[in-house]
Amino acid sequence: MPFDSQYTPESITLEEVTHSQGPLLLEFGTNWCGFCQAAQPHIKAAMESYPGVEHVKVEDGKGRRLGRAFGVKLWPSLIFLKDGKEITRLVRPDNRSDIEDSLTKIQ
Repeated sequence: MPFDSQYTPESITLEEVTHSQGPLLLEFGTNWCGFCQAAQPHIKAAMESYPGVEHVKVEDGKGRRLGRAFGVKLWPSLIFLKDGKEITRLVRPDNRSDIEDSLTKIQ
């Protein structure tokens, strides 16, 4: 699945996440966040090597249930899941290597 370029409010539900099959990367953040913008080239580059991983960008903020369900406090937060279960997470990633290491854990 290609790199998703925009955060979308509540684009996936907790029920959909917990019942998902295969590898899934949830990325929480906002389009205006400087940390989120700085991480995008690293995330995009890492995702190119993992076309089988679904990538969903979820706009986070006050009152956003999915982010609260995952305990998101800082952006961007990358949650790596396999078959609906969290395997690992990265908060404010600043390099491609760490993201790729986490992607290998959900393959």
